[in-house]
Amino acid sequence: MCGIIGYIGKKEITNLLITGLKRMEYRGYDSAGLAVFDDSNNIIVKKKKGRIADLEKLLNGTVSNSKIGIAHVRWATHGFPNDINAHPHSDNSGNISIVHNGIIENYAIIKKQLINEGYFFRTETDTEVLAVLIERFYDNVKDLEYATRLALNEVKGTFGIAIISSYEPDKVIAARRGSPLILGIGEDEYLVASDASAIVEHTKNVIYLEDDEMAILTKDGFITKTISNIQTNSEVHTLEMQLEQIERGGFDHFMLKEIYEQPTTITDALRGRLLVEEGNVKLGGLRAVRENLRNAKRIIITACGTSYNAALVGEYLIEQLAQIPVEVEYASEFRYRSPILYDDDIVFVISQSGETADTLAAVKEAKQKGVCVLGIVNVVGSSIARQTSGGIYIHAGPEIGVASTKAFTSQLTVLTLLALYLGRMRNLSKIEGLQIARELSLIPDKVQQILNTSHEIERIAKEYAQVRNFLYLGRGFNYPIALEGALKLKEISYIHAEGYPAAEMKHGPIALIDENMPVVFIAPKDEIYDKVLSNIQEVKSRKGKVIVITEEGNEDLKGIADHIIYVPRTLPILTPILSVVPLQLLAYFTAKELNRDIDKPRNLAKSVTVE
Repeated sequence: MCGIIGYIGKKEITNLLITGLKRMEYRGYDSAGLAVFDDSNNIIVKKKKGRIADLEKLLNGTVSNSKIGIAHVRWATHGFPNDINAHPHSDNSGNISIVHNGIIENYAIIKKQLINEGYFFRTETDTEVLAVLIERFYDNVKDLEYATRLALNEVKGTFGIAIISSYEPDKVIAARRGSPLILGIGEDEYLVASDASAIVEHTKNVIYLEDDEMAILTKDGFITKTISNIQTNSEVHTLEMQLEQIERGGFDHFMLKEIYEQPTTITDALRGRLLVEEGNVKLGGLRAVRENLRNAKRIIITACGTSYNAALVGEYLIEQLAQIPVEVEYASEFRYRSPILYDDDIVFVISQSGETADTLAAVKEAKQKGVCVLGIVNVVGSSIARQTSGGIYIHAGPEIGVASTKAFTSQLTVLTLLALYLGRMRNLSKIEGLQIARELSLIPDKVQQILNTSHEIERIAKEYAQVRNFLYLGRGFNYPIALEGALKLKEISYIHAEGYPAAEMKHGPIALIDENMPVVFIAPKDEIYDKVLSNIQEVKSRKGKVIVITEEGNEDLKGIADHIIYVPRTLPILTPILSVVPLQLLAYFTAKELNRDIDKPRNLAKSVTVE
């Protein structure tokens, strides 16, 4: 989950590395550091606990004449977040420095062996073990690339690394296994980074390194090869990302910017796919597996976090529109529990980044069992996008805020398209398809209507910002939205919140309800509205504070609910896309009232690339 960047070229290195780290700070923000050369080709390492701003203070405006360097922003795994454990890490001699994203699982065994051979360690990290292991091999072979390959063949686990050495100060070596790494190809300059946000300012020409692939960068060019020393001919891709997409654009936080981008991102998810006048959907990324989908007896969707909540909505959608049984699994459980899969199953995996470690492992597990695996991802060229047999990009653009917002509604939009696509392929009539397609095309404008009333949600947030617990309740399509609303509040405000099916309140959570417990109900006027209304009455009879999200024109709740948030009317199956937006705003304004670090909530990182 850390962010790494390496550069070799003609530009001033210090500011370039610091800017690259800032672009990736959502990947981790426990500490930061960089390594560059001095005029004598000795490595200078500067690192600091805290944010990148703290590293800048340490540097105090100093710049390096070096045109080669590596840098790192950390999300701690092994060792406390402090100055010593911050990256880069060096070997015993100080002649090799490395930055690393991932986990070396057998580091303890290797560390013990190295200590027995006379090597020593300054930190608690697994990364330092890799640096010293490279040193050990270099002492014998006197070749940095060869020593790196030998070391990487010894380690187990995941890594995305960049290395510089005073032994060979004219190159940067990079390699990956299980952690993303992108090679940027500029004019007389080359970069390597954990994601495109650190590269796009310099070049849009990139190579996505594959697992067990490494790159050797010099000022004259680059070579890619496998760790076993077989040269590769990697395809150069063009980034679609624009620099302005990863800037705040006048908003106080990226999260608020991304909430307000949703009318646009939902439109982008629909564009070229929703055939309104045909009541149908065109999904080019599924063309090659159309018959597999037509004949599927069961669909399994696996994901983590917010993407898991989207998958639960997808289950309701696909089962209702396409009449295909759907199972939803946490990717972290799916990969370890020997799942029973059949030849006519389809596995969909959902991941915003396309790099989520558990979800990527689920892809490999399902593929090993011979099942058709498809992806729903945001990042073009990501590992999941490359390793699946097809899929659907959500086209949400870069999402910088750690708490996902626009990616979630884009996932819901794409899952609705998928359900309509499968339904029309099977028994869903054109008349039903037309009704859904027409209403779906109106969703972006309806989201904008909700955003226009954000000041009302801000007032509610200020009233309840000091409470210690929240309960979120919904039924049917909106039960997963209760889960997502609670997750958002927990992530950025640090208030304890739980989501439940509304009817399950009576089976335990009702014991928590008193005059200090706000309960958020998602209550569209659908076929189970009366049941939710009864649940609201149960909370009110116990003095709970009731906040209700319901559709415009519903007067039933006046005099019952303490607060009502209205959203535009739509079809029941489309209500999740609308009802989640007020919950995103409620979480945002609550966290803002509490002065939380909204874009960088404690202990979290955007892209979970480690177990």
